[in-house]
Amino acid sequence: MTASDPDIMARLQAGERAAFAHLVERYQKLVYGYLRARVRSAADAEDMTQEVFLRSYQARARFDLGSLVQPWLLGIARNLLREHVRRHRRRHEIAWTELCLELETTAPPDLGSIDDHLIWLPQCLAELGPSAREAIDGHYRLELKLSEIAETQHRSEGAVKLLLHRARQALRDCLHFKRQRSLRS
Repeated sequence: MTASDPDIMARLQAGERAAFAHLVERYQKLVYGYLRARVRSAADAEDMTQEVFLRSYQARARFDLGSLVQPWLLGIARNLLREHVRRHRRRHEIAWTELCLELETTAPPDLGSIDDHLIWLPQCLAELGPSAREAIDGHYRLELKLSEIAETQHRSEGAVKLLLHRARQALRDCLHFKRQRSLRS
């Protein structure tokens, strides 16, 4: 018989080591998949997955047994990603992680699982117009200031800010469309 999440967490809070093994076994693939979709390096995703479970173990006493385990673990993973972005601000692959986090934060509730959408994100980026793609690339990958993007595109900073906003909205719409199409298939 498979133990329920509340049972596993109650046993974990009581200090039972086997409960932690059950927790890891049940959610390791999910946490790894979440992280792997947001970082370019599989090794980074593996390290971060281990860190998520280490932090969950350290915070086990604060876990509310009335809460759901999956969102709690993914919240730890999301916080770890934010720390990763701050630590490695200058690394190229951070731009992808930042864009994923921003789309996830601003996605409407009906957008569904962001993990599913990350498969479509490169295609959606390719479907943007050249100015929008250049602005997204400049902002997230090259980490240019709005004024620098404005200068290269011969636009005002306000126009670039609006262009970025519309590009992110277009990405969310594209992801939503692709999700709806995949659900009908």
